[in-house]
Amino acid sequence: MEAKAIAKFVRISPRKVGVVLDLVRGKDVTYAEAVLKHTPKAACEPLLKLLKSAMANAENNHDMDVSKLYIAQCNATAGPILKRIRPRAQGRAFRINKRTSHITLVLKEKED
Repeated sequence: MEAKAIAKFVRISPRKVGVVLDLVRGKDVTYAEAVLKHTPKAACEPLLKLLKSAMANAENNHDMDVSKLYIAQCNATAGPILKRIRPRAQGRAFRINKRTSHITLVLKEKED
């Protein structure tokens, strides 16, 4: 049995999200929640929201015990890129890529 939560079109680069996901991958949800609350990274805010959503899904939809949950899988894949143009010297243009992420979080119950 597993509970899943997906956040799509999050306005942060998948590379930056991946750094924070590496901190919590395989950990229990109480530890992961504490790490996300106290890590000074921009990706922590949407990840904490997603973790709480996955915990709520596990409890309400799958009747899982929240105290036994751990993060079984987590990944961030690239979403669409918002392309913007910045003017540069001598009439040139410089492209700015504003990257987005699709973040997936899968929770499972520990076996006793």
